[in-house]
Amino acid sequence: MIKKELINQSIDYILQHFDENISIEDVAKHFHFSKFYFCRAFKEVTGESVYAFMKRLKMDQSAVAIKLEKNKTITDIGLDYGYSSSNYSSAFKKHHRVSPAKFRKSTNATSRFNPFYPKELASFKTFDDYAKRIKIEEMNDVLVIYERIIGNYIELKEKWFCFMDTYKDHIKAETLMIERFYDDPTITSLNRCICDLCMTVTEVCELDNMTTIKGGKFATYRFEGEIQDIFCTLQGIFSIWLPKSGYEMDERYGLNIYRKIDRNNGQVIMDLCIPIK
Repeated sequence: MIKKELINQSIDYILQHFDENISIEDVAKHFHFSKFYFCRAFKEVTGESVYAFMKRLKMDQSAVAIKLEKNKTITDIGLDYGYSSSNYSSAFKKHHRVSPAKFRKSTNATSRFNPFYPKELASFKTFDDYAKRIKIEEMNDVLVIYERIIGNYIELKEKWFCFMDTYKDHIKAETLMIERFYDDPTITSLNRCICDLCMTVTEVCELDNMTTIKGGKFATYRFEGEIQDIFCTLQGIFSIWLPKSGYEMDERYGLNIYRKIDRNNGQVIMDLCIPIK
């Protein structure tokens, strides 16, 4: 558990500082690891080398920027991530198997196939439809127990049930179940998506896997329906509402806050929370 939590902390550090062009040596030094030990432990816990993770993170985050920052040129986005215009285009195409220009064009679609249910084509709502149901809210910091999941988001349902059963003694009437998601599964390889399953607590538990979810300003959409429809609702918010909203997504990560869970029928009521500035 100690090794896993230290690697999780190193992932958090990389996510928070990757735009500063940090090196593997910088991360290892910050956590007082030898480079050799850090690289070996990282691969053991995540199944991916540190170098591959940092390289992929840069490519995936730049794709998110192309998707959301419609008024910014692809050249400028490449420069933001340390690439010249020619190098960025070739690196992007090698990683995502599509050119940056074609990728940006694809983000203007008003419907999308669900990667978890490939035969389903979901149509997005209009900007006004999303705007009517979105509230801008200030949220407080919350202390949580968490488990980090690296893999396909389609497995989260069963992971959640295991998580809730493991920590059932900490569940109170006021407890909230929260997902903190780091990746867009239309961009990141499905087996590499990161998500934290979180449970709020009112007191400090003597557990290694405790963290604080930072609050701040969020755009919150109340979702009521089947678990399998959450993906397309989020994609509609990111693709249709956010680019035209006047807001930008900031450095914090998105949250799904469960308000009601029907385990038997796969139905949920939850708040989809996008961090904005």
